[in-house]
Amino acid sequence: MLGLPFAFALPAVLFGLIALPAIWWLLRLTPPKPETEVFPPLRILQKLVKREETPAKSPWWLTLLRLALAALVIFALARPLLNPQTEMALEEGPLLIMIDNSWASASDWQARQRTGAALIQSAGERGIPVAISPSVSPPSAAIRLVDAATAAASFATLEPIAAEPNRAQALGRLGEAALGSENATLAILSDGLAQLDKDSALNLDANIVSKTLLFNGEITQIAAISEAQNRTNALEATIIRSQNSQLADEINVNAIDEKGRLLGTATAFFEDGASEAIAAFEVPFELRNDMATLRIENQKNAAATYMLDENNRRRRFALFSGLAGDEDQPLLSPLYYIARAIQPYADIVRPRSNDLSVDIPEILEQGPAVIIMADIGVLPNVVESQIEEWIEAGGTLVRFAGPRLAASADDDPFLPVSLRSGERELGGALTWTEPQIVAPFSANGPFAELDAPRDVTVNRQLLAHPDAQLAEKTWASLQDGTPLVTGERRGKGTIVLFHVTAEATWSNLPISGSFVDMLRRIADISANTGASDSTSQSATGEALSPLRTLRSDGELINPPSFVKPRDTASTAVTTYENPAGLYGTQDAFSALNILNTGATLEPFVLSQTQVPTETLPYAVAEETDLSGWLFAIAFLLLIIDTLAMLWINGRFKRNYKSAGASAAILIAIAAISFTPNPTHAQDAKPGDELLIENLDATRIGYVLTGRQDTDTITKAGISGISRYLASRTALEPSDPVGLDIETDALAIYPLIYFPIDADADMPSETAIARLDAYMQAGGSILFDTRDQIGGSFSSGQSPENQRLRDIMRNLNVPPLEPVPADHVLTKSFYILDSFPGVYDGSPLWVQASNDENNIDRPVRSGDGVSPILITGNDLAGAWALDESGVPLRPIASGNPMQRIYAFRTGVNIMMYMLTGNYKADQVHIPALLERLGQ
Repeated sequence: MLGLPFAFALPAVLFGLIALPAIWWLLRLTPPKPETEVFPPLRILQKLVKREETPAKSPWWLTLLRLALAALVIFALARPLLNPQTEMALEEGPLLIMIDNSWASASDWQARQRTGAALIQSAGERGIPVAISPSVSPPSAAIRLVDAATAAASFATLEPIAAEPNRAQALGRLGEAALGSENATLAILSDGLAQLDKDSALNLDANIVSKTLLFNGEITQIAAISEAQNRTNALEATIIRSQNSQLADEINVNAIDEKGRLLGTATAFFEDGASEAIAAFEVPFELRNDMATLRIENQKNAAATYMLDENNRRRRFALFSGLAGDEDQPLLSPLYYIARAIQPYADIVRPRSNDLSVDIPEILEQGPAVIIMADIGVLPNVVESQIEEWIEAGGTLVRFAGPRLAASADDDPFLPVSLRSGERELGGALTWTEPQIVAPFSANGPFAELDAPRDVTVNRQLLAHPDAQLAEKTWASLQDGTPLVTGERRGKGTIVLFHVTAEATWSNLPISGSFVDMLRRIADISANTGASDSTSQSATGEALSPLRTLRSDGELINPPSFVKPRDTASTAVTTYENPAGLYGTQDAFSALNILNTGATLEPFVLSQTQVPTETLPYAVAEETDLSGWLFAIAFLLLIIDTLAMLWINGRFKRNYKSAGASAAILIAIAAISFTPNPTHAQDAKPGDELLIENLDATRIGYVLTGRQDTDTITKAGISGISRYLASRTALEPSDPVGLDIETDALAIYPLIYFPIDADADMPSETAIARLDAYMQAGGSILFDTRDQIGGSFSSGQSPENQRLRDIMRNLNVPPLEPVPADHVLTKSFYILDSFPGVYDGSPLWVQASNDENNIDRPVRSGDGVSPILITGNDLAGAWALDESGVPLRPIASGNPMQRIYAFRTGVNIMMYMLTGNYKADQVHIPALLERLGQ
């Protein structure tokens, strides 16, 4: 893409430098200094005799100045370019662009945009069509060949998304768009990262494509987090980089809580040539529990941010007991001391009945990290396979001894060691042994760094059959060497056995402080086998609503309108509709991160193809024309030369005032002319004054349709609702602004009113793309078909409705529903149950809410601001007033109160736009209930 960092657009002009010696010879001569004589004729006649005069030579510095001026003009005419862009070698057929707008493209997105823009410009100069297919795009996106101008406008709206690319799908769409074409040029603007097995299918038909231009992104500056595990003593984050990475061998990772506060920093040390390292946060368990995200310093990509969810934080413990009636005497309950020990750092789940064949499957559906069974001997056969699968998947089963387990432990498959029948009694009346104390903990288990309790004694225990592996499985033992706690790995999970009871009948261990520490260590090595409530919903077919999503630079934001609920049972791969982020509810969510365990950063290599491929670098900087600077310097030298000549000729000696004025004028001209090339300067543009003025106040924008009658009523209507807002609320909107959606800035308006007129021109693809970008950035559009459609607007047959459907076909429109009774729009200022305008037959459509947990609540808690509202009631017509406040259009029903409710509808909509879901706050509920009379 780039040649030398400096070049000339017209190098042939440089041959003019050959004339510099001749110019030097000519510039050496200076005309003789003129003399002023007294006029008397006799004086003149005396000097009629002609004297031969020899011109004096010009000073060396003046000659050098003039040579420099001539050279500068020659260089300027040759158009020197900084970071010159070379011509694109395109074929005669269409240009097909596949661009990666994935998470890895965020760091060099500007270079990718400049490269794509240069490709499209070259295609426009040749008059060939262009098709653009991003690798992260909606599943139903339609790709087609368009002219270069349309392609450039569409290309400018693309943004990187925190998701994995799907290059095979993108190339497949390009193949469909170019079907029947020949001699096409395929340009692949990749992020530089391989997709492993997915890249094997990156080929287009050789009958269509005759040349491939491959632009590879730079991955040597990328670092990412592929995994985070909450270990016994630390939270460990796995940091990965490419094999030939140019990053430092020490990379810092920050841990941040939910409020954005820094909790700690850990450093990952890469050994020579290593592509993976561990950053360990060795902090207390409580502090690790508060960590919400991990972020690599100085990295601006979504994979450098790792979101933590319930699987990385609090564990869910399920408690089962073999005794009935535990609540009657809680201090004797086997689960009492366990619950008290784990309650500060774990969620406790209890069975609903005493039927293990029913309770265990129900508990397993909730994905607990640990199941604790206190003196449960025989497990139902129907649940044994389910428990085994749960342990193999990563569950931790903790069992406590007791009479029931002692009687049935001969062939129990869920014990870490083989047990002897019966129990061993220490310190009884019929035994000569004394109660045993706890020996120092074994280095094999998770208790290795704990101090053995000196005040704990054991007077009864279950004994294990001695074998060669018993010592390895023993985590804690008594002073005489018999096991107190044993454990064994099974698949990804663990089975743990306390050889004493969970209450204080066999030992005082459950009432000691060491018991809390031991259970906490077991919690540290466990992992939730499923998210909390939100994940269990997906197991029953309910998807998780997006809570927060990642931007491509790694910052958490509110979900854009195109993000859809995620079915965690289907895939763990990020896509356009399910980018990286948090899914679920505020109380229970699941994190979807960019990378998974075992991910690597490998360079992208295009698979072998019959089409010739040329690999090029991205345009790292914008082309800059330096000719303007050179002309400005040349003009400055010309001014200096002029002043020098005036000084040599003595003009300054005769009239200092006029000379000073002339010099001041020349210096002012030089200052004005010494300006960079306006092509690349950030000069003010036409309309900037209006834009700055509009930023000073809140204004409502409306779309200009080009139809005078429609635009007049719309302007009067927006002016009317603005005046009504100023009289009824603290908001004082300024005059409304008519918008040309193809050129005007849209982002400064909280609401844009779009009256649909079937007789107006259809908005261009560029205009619709700008509307889509406006909605995705947080803006809202109120479409008004003004045709009073009473049912679904998607089935209406009016011309206005058909026009609306044509516009929405190219917009990322979320699922819609009529405003429900518990929506914030019904209560944002006035309490309303309908939203009339000139008509009262059309519902007001808004984005459908995925929150179904709002039964019998006065305000829906999950309501955000809908990016789109649709009505057919002609709101602007009802708001339209003349200068004296007289309505311009009559109400269809003839009821004057309908106009009042129309204005109230406008107030509610505007308050909703500006304040969002503030009325969903619990503080408003008493006032709302009082107003509703409930």
